[in-house]
Amino acid sequence: MVYVDGQLLPEKDAKVSVFDHGLLYGDGVFEGIRFYNSRVFKLEEHIDRLYDSAKAIHLDIGMDHAAVCAAVCDTIRANDLHDGYVRLVVTRGAGGLGLSPYRCETASVIVIASKITLYPEENYRDGLKLVTCATRRPTADSLSPAVKSLNYLSNVMAKIEAIAAGAEEGVMLNTQGLVSECTGDNVFVVKDGKISTPPVSAGILDGITRRVVIDLAREAGHELVERDLSRYDLYTADEVFLTGTAAEVIPVRVYDEREIGDGKPGPVTTEMMTAFRSLVESTGTEIYS
Repeated sequence: MVYVDGQLLPEKDAKVSVFDHGLLYGDGVFEGIRFYNSRVFKLEEHIDRLYDSAKAIHLDIGMDHAAVCAAVCDTIRANDLHDGYVRLVVTRGAGGLGLSPYRCETASVIVIASKITLYPEENYRDGLKLVTCATRRPTADSLSPAVKSLNYLSNVMAKIEAIAAGAEEGVMLNTQGLVSECTGDNVFVVKDGKISTPPVSAGILDGITRRVVIDLAREAGHELVERDLSRYDLYTADEVFLTGTAAEVIPVRVYDEREIGDGKPGPVTTEMMTAFRSLVESTGTEIYS
């Protein structure tokens, strides 16, 4: 069952217009949200970011915050799910051909709830292989990286490069040649016990899982800084791990054919994985209460 503009419809009946601006121009915003043990993790934070993204592109969602939260939980319940992933999409809606958004009278809100397995379990045990992608992260003066928009073509192109190189993920650089983020995940490095991650100014999406891990690391007493990172910093790191809603916290074993540390998940990475999984299993918005 898929939520489309106030209705829960069977998958085969869940459709959008061919004149929808999200389809024609990538004009819209989205969120990926996880739920565990019948609780939606960081639901309020995800919906807050959805509204911030929509405001930034001058898109009126047409529903209040509470109604969108309710739509997420309603969709999960309609599918009788307890652990999984939600894709929440807001498009500009149907209008005519042409770029003007003002021909779209009403935004379209779509909620899909399903199971997800982004990476096999062995990647969490052994780590990912990463490569540097030629496709650069879009610059902030074209579209703010804080906007989680439907236009992910640069990420798709970078993912194609990573797959072609036999890697699970690709590292995207910004126009200065510094590490920005991966195609769908934020990047952390550990060197001499200190944790570093690129700042928002590096052209990254300020991921919600990223924020959670920063808080967990500092609460555990780790020194963590947000600073510019080069490929050299990743090549010579003791540990590298990625964070993302779908990926959660996952280690990296190889980057550009350089083994990270001893090629196995390090103690800080393992600690963050354990702490994150403990948190998501015990907190969140109740779905079936």
